[in-house]
Amino acid sequence: MTSLYYDCFAGISGDMNLGALLDLGVEAAVLRKGLDRLAVEGFELRIAPDRRGGIAGTRVEVVVTADTASPTRSPAAVRDLIGRSGLGRRVEAFSLRVFERLAAAEAKVHSIPIEAVYFHEVGAIDALVDVVGAAIGLEQLGWPSVIGSVVELGSGCVDCAHGRLPVPAPATLELLQGVPTRRGGVPFEATTPTGAAILTTAAERFEAQGDMVPQRVGYGIGRRDGPLPNVLRLVVTAPDPGRREELRLLECNIDDMSPEFYPHLLDRLLTGGAKDAWIAPLVMKKGRPGILVSVLCEGCYEPTLTRLLFAETTTLGVRRGAVSRTALERTVRSLATPFGPVPVKVAVRPDGSRQTKPEYEVCRSIALERDLPLREVYRELERLLEENDGT
Repeated sequence: MTSLYYDCFAGISGDMNLGALLDLGVEAAVLRKGLDRLAVEGFELRIAPDRRGGIAGTRVEVVVTADTASPTRSPAAVRDLIGRSGLGRRVEAFSLRVFERLAAAEAKVHSIPIEAVYFHEVGAIDALVDVVGAAIGLEQLGWPSVIGSVVELGSGCVDCAHGRLPVPAPATLELLQGVPTRRGGVPFEATTPTGAAILTTAAERFEAQGDMVPQRVGYGIGRRDGPLPNVLRLVVTAPDPGRREELRLLECNIDDMSPEFYPHLLDRLLTGGAKDAWIAPLVMKKGRPGILVSVLCEGCYEPTLTRLLFAETTTLGVRRGAVSRTALERTVRSLATPFGPVPVKVAVRPDGSRQTKPEYEVCRSIALERDLPLREVYRELERLLEENDGT
């Protein structure tokens, strides 16, 4: 599995995203065929080369025919429309999640129940095309691991169904909670609610552009002119085998300390800054059984952890040395379950496959609170993870 970097230096909208995906190599014929399965009439998808600020890319425009009104739709109507499309589990699941996020944002902004939301701009034909088209494009790319950049919001005001509002629109800001943003780069709305919903549904994390090995670059051309080229840049990068870290290893041998003290020692080391700490049995001089205490840490924690080893153990000396390790990229995401939200660790292996694992302590708490066997809790969470894989 490759990675896909969303470089939103000039914001993101649904049509810019479609253009960038097509510019990367997503086949227009496959996109059109998939959108036909929505059974939505009255629009034309225009795809053409274009440029902004000297940057060439692909422009996508959803043109609604003059004799077709753009209807409002409830969340239930959108779910029914996408559910009947037969586009496939992953495409349908991603599309529904985008609209669920949009509905939740609108509901919070207006303080109404989610099912009372009636989409205006975001529920119209163009947004359906943008959202479902994004899912079709990501599937053609093999559902890459998506990383988002800092997101440009723009400035000024935007006219919408609720009147004239300052940029960013309230729903956009709601969708981008926890996402690094900046504003003022362009004198117009740079990121739309649809663009924000697509991005935050797809992205596993957000970070400034770091080291990467670009393989392909695509540009989605927007409709505006400004001080920044109105384009969305997508970068396909080679799989990352892992992040190399330079760390310190502290060790000591102990043969005269009560075993009762070791759990306390490990807790103190881990809360004191250690990346990892462990003990292992060994045979010391004169054949005496002993314990090897090992601590892995960043250099800045070495003095503190050394003092902890002397304070909490009977050792008379601590060995230290430099070590390198390659660590897989890891994130924590929240999984919606019948037990409530459960944090899940997600690691990306060198071949691009993902390794997921629910947090043990949370699973144990659920098992105790509900009087369930721990293995049943894990089994249910693994089933949910499998259903949500790739979406």
